[in-house]
Amino acid sequence: MTDTYVICARKRNGDVFTSEPGPVRFLKVPSTVKTFYDSSHVVANPKIWAGEVQALADGDENPNSIAPTGDVLVFIHGYNNSMEDILRRTRQLSKDLRAEGWRGQVVAFDWPSANQTLNYLEDRWDGSQVAISLVSKAIRLLSEGQKADCRTNVHLLAHSAGAYVAMEAFLQAEKDGPLRNTPWRIGQVAFISGDVSMNSLSVKSDWSGPMFARIMRLTNYYNPFDAALAVSTAKRLGVSPRAGRRGLPADAPDKAVAVNCGPYFKGLQPDASFAHVSWTHSWYIGNRVFARDLAMTLEGAIDRDFIPTRERIGGELCLADHPRPVFQSQWDIKSTAQMTERHIR
Repeated sequence: MTDTYVICARKRNGDVFTSEPGPVRFLKVPSTVKTFYDSSHVVANPKIWAGEVQALADGDENPNSIAPTGDVLVFIHGYNNSMEDILRRTRQLSKDLRAEGWRGQVVAFDWPSANQTLNYLEDRWDGSQVAISLVSKAIRLLSEGQKADCRTNVHLLAHSAGAYVAMEAFLQAEKDGPLRNTPWRIGQVAFISGDVSMNSLSVKSDWSGPMFARIMRLTNYYNPFDAALAVSTAKRLGVSPRAGRRGLPADAPDKAVAVNCGPYFKGLQPDASFAHVSWTHSWYIGNRVFARDLAMTLEGAIDRDFIPTRERIGGELCLADHPRPVFQSQWDIKSTAQMTERHIR
């Protein structure tokens, strides 16, 4: 197992990272570290850290991806996540994606959460605060790489309240003059168990507008059986259904697609290793069918309506256990992506 790269927005107390917001630091965590990381894992020069991540992504090109070079996926966790949770999920996600044919580098964005259910609202406040840092530090670093003609394709995967952090980051970027005037972009964005209002993803929403302006596609994976989001909706007296449980609004932008995971999920046997978390809310990471769908989504080579791991049921796209196309590896997708338009016949 290789090192795990982490963008950490936790406050530091001595050598230890706490559950409060702090300056963004860039970490390289050895595979032998299982429970928590500390100041010894900080890479002093962020550009060196970014260079290593891009080199790993670009050095392992995916023949099924339309990215001219490599892919980086930034995983934004939800509330109530310890450093141990973040390391485990990031590594599991990377393992599953690679097993399903995706070649790229997964990076964790660690925003502070208290690892206690009762700290949910505080976690969302902390997430709002670090979104500003995500823009001014991490996204700025990525945008500088793109200005330097770095063609690494950057994607986001946000779980639960991580969707809130992601959307807030795009909004804050539009308030930052240099970033607003720089043509940086993000490729694919995916929400799993997204704890944001489904109406916030409307074409009329001022909150999601900046995100849709900077991305290629939003894929909203949702599960109608998500008990954690049922609680989240109840806290709002039922007037703000969550996108991770109900899907997209009828007037969502064309860039958005919803994948209903309910028909697939209801046949899954709960995993005993999820005993300390909500199975209905957190099952995605560790599930190979989801990883296969996500891999093909990130690659961008197959139209969203025809990704093989999706079926039409009652007019909705639903997750389904089907393999990749048998001869996809022979489609010359990468070489086509590397051609200039005048060479494509």
